[in-house]
Amino acid sequence: MYRGTRLRGARILITGGASGIGRLMALEAGRRGAEVVVWDISDDGAVAVAAEIVAAGGLGSSYQVDITDSAHVAEVARETGDVDVLVNCAGVVSGKPLLEASEESIRRTFEVNTLALYWVTRALLPGMVARQGGTVVTIASAAGLIGVARQTDYSASKFAAVGFTESLRAELRADGHGVGTLVVCPYYINTGMFEGVQTKYPWLLPILEEQEVARAVIEGIESGREQIILPPFARLVPVMRFLPTRWFDRVADVLGINHGMDHFTGRVAKRR
Repeated sequence: MYRGTRLRGARILITGGASGIGRLMALEAGRRGAEVVVWDISDDGAVAVAAEIVAAGGLGSSYQVDITDSAHVAEVARETGDVDVLVNCAGVVSGKPLLEASEESIRRTFEVNTLALYWVTRALLPGMVARQGGTVVTIASAAGLIGVARQTDYSASKFAAVGFTESLRAELRADGHGVGTLVVCPYYINTGMFEGVQTKYPWLLPILEEQEVARAVIEGIESGREQIILPPFARLVPVMRFLPTRWFDRVADVLGINHGMDHFTGRVAKRR
């Protein structure tokens, strides 16, 4: 039975670990005694985070990886070696309405947010299965629970990420491999990735702080959580689906969900 992965003495790999919550998770895992491996498209950024961990007395290493290239992922995974925890954190967002989004940006969204989950997990999961332990973490989004205006690509890619993790959990349980999964679905996070987003009711659906989310994920890995949805109010989305579609849409409108991206500027194509 999956009971979480203790990070002290464990080896954790984080994609998109050079910035945002990826960086904060890397630093927190290092403080808890894990050996941290940072994968990122930015070589300088990944090196800098690994250096921060080492400077604090921990163990850190870095690799420049294009996670959308399955052959490159497999090659770097062999060089990296086995890990106990994999955190699929890299992500991109365009924030464009469907008719304004370019074909290139739509493809990029799915390549990074969805297809990369397959290439990275397929490359690193066999080692966990062989050792009968470990955790695969997917940083999805609350947009993977409810469709949001100006996110036809992003929301769909995160719905896929949630489904990927749920199906993987079922496979691992059915085969008795002892490897656990954790899917994380946060509302908007206060990072440059979602610069400009707004929330109508901050007391109900607050813009989340990076450190809060990063700490929740790390604690979830150690405690054996299988799902984290932030803030707690967002957990009601599945219940809302019992409503007729028009009522469901009306509730979303009242909560301001479909206008949160109206003033979005972001850092387009920025990995979380």
